[in-house]
Amino acid sequence: MKQLIVATGNPGKLKEMQSYLRDLPCTLALKPPELDVEETGTTFMENARLKAKTVAQATGKCAIADDSGLAVAALNGAPGIYSARYAETDQERIARVLRELGDTPDRAAKFVCAVAIADPNGAIALEKEGICQGEILRAPRGNNGFGYDPIFYVPSVQQTFAEMTPDQKEKLSHRGQAFSALFPDILQ
Repeated sequence: MKQLIVATGNPGKLKEMQSYLRDLPCTLALKPPELDVEETGTTFMENARLKAKTVAQATGKCAIADDSGLAVAALNGAPGIYSARYAETDQERIARVLRELGDTPDRAAKFVCAVAIADPNGAIALEKEGICQGEILRAPRGNNGFGYDPIFYVPSVQQTFAEMTPDQKEKLSHRGQAFSALFPDILQ
């Protein structure tokens, strides 16, 4: 695998994937900017597969895609696959989750990340899922990270994602777990 196309137009996502896959004997490149993939799946894995397949077929190269988000038990799994579209800004998304949870004592939540790699014909060659269990705090804590990180608390380390160092988050996060599981299979 000489080049792997990342099914995103976001340079930040490319940089993040490069950190997870830094030991692979290949380069990563962004998908063509004119190629948009509508996320019509009903699960994180369906969306990851759809993005990887579409980009692989359009470019004729292997493609990697991920889809991830926050699932809150007391909200019946919401925001789920709509995590990025739950409101306009990170602050508004956090505020909506906290408002919808209110004083609910059940604060259990998980971050989920699905990763898929498609071959140049669009067939899914590899897929993995990573999950990080945690809970939603009643108020944000920490200044690192993005999205829901300030309210997602990981009891095992007694910190939110926003309080963790980048190295801690890389090891514990849903995305870190998904890529760690994927890595050995890529090398086979």
